[in-house]
Amino acid sequence: MRKLSLMVFIVFRLVLPNLLQAQDTYSVKIDFNQRVKMRDGVELSADVYRPDAEGRFPVILSRTPYNKNGWRPLSFGKHFASHGYVYVEMDVRGRGDSDGTFVPYRNDGIDGCDAIEWCAKQLWSSGKVGTIGGSYLGRIQYLTAIHQPPHLTTMIVMVTPSDPFVEFPTGLPLPMGISWYHYTAGRMNQNMDAVDWSKLQLHLPIYTMDEASGRPNPYWKEMIDHARLDEWWAPLRYQDKFDRVIVPVLHVSGWYDDEQIGTPLNFIGMTTKGKTKEIRRSQKLLMGPWPHGILRAKRKLGDIDFGPTAVMDLEGYFLRWFEYWLKGTDNGIMDEPPVHIFVMGENRWLDENEWPLAGTKWTKYYLHSGGSANSLFGDGLLSTGEPSAEPHDGYTCDPADPVPFITDPEFKQIGGPDDYRPVERRDDVLVYTSAILEEDVTVCGPIRVKLYAASSASDTDFMAKLLDVWSNGFAQRLTDGMVRARFRDGMDHPSLIEKGKIYLYDIDLWNTCQTFKKGHRIRLEISSSAFPKYDRNPNTGEELGKTARMQTAKQTIYHDGEHPSHVVLPIVPSK
Repeated sequence: MRKLSLMVFIVFRLVLPNLLQAQDTYSVKIDFNQRVKMRDGVELSADVYRPDAEGRFPVILSRTPYNKNGWRPLSFGKHFASHGYVYVEMDVRGRGDSDGTFVPYRNDGIDGCDAIEWCAKQLWSSGKVGTIGGSYLGRIQYLTAIHQPPHLTTMIVMVTPSDPFVEFPTGLPLPMGISWYHYTAGRMNQNMDAVDWSKLQLHLPIYTMDEASGRPNPYWKEMIDHARLDEWWAPLRYQDKFDRVIVPVLHVSGWYDDEQIGTPLNFIGMTTKGKTKEIRRSQKLLMGPWPHGILRAKRKLGDIDFGPTAVMDLEGYFLRWFEYWLKGTDNGIMDEPPVHIFVMGENRWLDENEWPLAGTKWTKYYLHSGGSANSLFGDGLLSTGEPSAEPHDGYTCDPADPVPFITDPEFKQIGGPDDYRPVERRDDVLVYTSAILEEDVTVCGPIRVKLYAASSASDTDFMAKLLDVWSNGFAQRLTDGMVRARFRDGMDHPSLIEKGKIYLYDIDLWNTCQTFKKGHRIRLEISSSAFPKYDRNPNTGEELGKTARMQTAKQTIYHDGEHPSHVVLPIVPSK
């Protein structure tokens, strides 16, 4: 199957674009600010891009909180309308030209249903409606689909956020998230340069961070008042309702999407919990070496060049999807394997029939040391050999001096394939590194760490990070994750820990697909902060987000016969 990948790529990149260009195209007419009445009487605003021709056409709907006058709506609008679709871009409630009050996600499910049915009833509509969008625009497609609007036919969901606390399981909004609430305040996108975000992220308590930004936001405080998974979050949940989504879905994300975890989970959910066999078989997963902004992704991200094949004609691929599901064109897209993923390191595409991949060997790499795994210069080792009698490792977690997470300070992209050697010089970072690899090792799938740890605090955090160490020492971050001790049994069951007691922590590091090349090494980092990606745990056990008091914590990591801490790597055998 993998040998077919290059052939599929050649056909997709070289042949199909010519076929698409050979099709009839239309000049485009734009109807601005069409008023669409919701069931409660509030009017939302939509721009309608349509072929300048008589007839009825399938409709593609996108609903955005980022204002419909941006570059993406114009690009999509002209592209799809020129190929015989009506493209509708709508400002969500309370944003742009739409009436009402913007409350993130709260009205978008029902409003999405009303928008779809409005599209289906227009004179230019064939009655078939597909939806498209990423990030916020992806989640609200799911929040709409669970209501089963009659004319929703298919969805393309990109870089889709998960349910609350899946991506960021601290109980609190991200410190970086305050910049998103600033950006989407009012009706128009706000100036991001007006605030020193790096300085603001240090503000405590987090509860008043909105006030410190100069833009008070009641919703920010309301989220912190609900620092656990309770009924307040129920309207934002969809991943417990996959059986209610009864349309084909194209799931798209990138390995360096900072909300990546949602896309593979949604694909798994729809292929295993979809209502019918036909729905389960009508899902596709596309994962590239891309950041959150996949529509502007290049072949290079940070210092890593993923090669020319990393750049895809996504608009062309999306058109093929809609041609099949909205026009009934048998263009072969559903004859192709449902999983199309990019293998970093080798920089090639892989076609498979399922995710995680069939034949995966779930391999445990155990933590080892002589008791001094602290920093890049310690004695931490990662190997498949099981531990026996080994001393533990320890470090001090000081929330006033957190371990840095390398990122720009705004919400638009959190981290990338960065070199973590400067961070690994710290003694509060434990570093476990494998021997030099004697052959290529491909790790492709979800990553989990089982960590035995104790703390002097009644609540604290444990972070883990997987890295590819190049032969020149470059330590490329692949993926990472964390667990907040009070939420070790779930985000809906917080409880403090007993000081000094050893607990087993299950840390979800999301997914990656990387070939560790011969001469490289596999590395795992363990620490207790990753700031500003996650808020700093004050280690006090007090109410989350509402204290400025912090204290240090003594952390102990165990890796012996009774406490075999390890990372589970999904290794794909070579063929």
